[in-house]
Amino acid sequence: MLLAALLPGERPPRGVAGICDFRWGGRLSRLVQSGFATGALGEVLLLSGRPKLPFDKVILFGVGRREDFSELVFRVVIERMLTTLEGLRARTAVVELPGRHFGGIAPERAADILLEIAGARPEHDVWTLVEPSDAQRTITQQTILERRRVRQL
Repeated sequence: MLLAALLPGERPPRGVAGICDFRWGGRLSRLVQSGFATGALGEVLLLSGRPKLPFDKVILFGVGRREDFSELVFRVVIERMLTTLEGLRARTAVVELPGRHFGGIAPERAADILLEIAGARPEHDVWTLVEPSDAQRTITQQTILERRRVRQL
């Protein structure tokens, strides 16, 4: 299962959605152009990844307009991602955190919020985050610090 963000009016899509669109030969761009996919906040779009991608399902989450993106929007979309995965009974996923592909939220803050929200939900085993290597290091360090802090409580 692959989860990614979709912004309104971002044509061609960027980030993981853009890679999927490329592999699908512009299929996602056509869905956006036709108005079927909008990227509006709260939108969830389930597409088949096969045979062009190694994922059975690709789920795109609308995050709203780039200029309206905030930590509150990040929280809303993360909650929606978790709820969607729970509904599908999926315990693992490859995830592009909302807003990260355009720098809408710092990796440290994204990690803090993700741990805060997902920490209370044991239904999820593994999320593999799609991040550049420097952000991966930052998120890993932030996760280690948070785990230490929790153990000390």
